[in-house]
Amino acid sequence: MRECLVIIPTYNEIENIELVIRKVFALPLPFHVLIVDDGSPDGTAAR
Repeated sequence: MRECLVIIPTYNEIENIELVIRKVFALPLPFHVLIVDDGSPDGTAAR
């Protein structure tokens, strides 16, 4: 079986990052998730 990786780039996504992650984990296949935040000034990485 192949391993799958979902990469989620973020910038000022504090309002919807949780929803995006929940949607990815709701997919029928197992995934690794990598969230890339380049210093969002809204504090996305802290969430």
